[in-house]
Amino acid sequence: MNGLEEQQWQTLRARLERSRKALLSQLADDLDRDTDVRLPPPHEAEASPADNASQRTLNALVHETAAHTTKQLSLVRQALAKFDDHSYGLCENCGEEIGFSRLDARPEARLCIICQTRMEQRRR
Repeated sequence: MNGLEEQQWQTLRARLERSRKALLSQLADDLDRDTDVRLPPPHEAEASPADNASQRTLNALVHETAAHTTKQLSLVRQALAKFDDHSYGLCENCGEEIGFSRLDARPEARLCIICQTRMEQRRR
């Protein structure tokens, strides 16, 4: 199983499932907060410019948080899908096994540490 023992395989899958559930819950909270933030109470419709600026900043933060949560959820879902075709734990770049220590730290990791390091160095 791609260099992983059965227990490691099951542990990582369970962690990803928990992460998926937590991220779905967080996303629902983000969306609820977004609705609450966007609809000011009727008596506050004529707010001061400072209040309006604060409201816009709060809206932007809520949207940014929801976007980040969505991205994380996508990574977790991709990792879980790899369990079905037994490609979980293989580097998407070189095809080599991703070490358990890396997967234990980041169960959604798509690249081995060597390929990840190279990619980050190219970004600089």
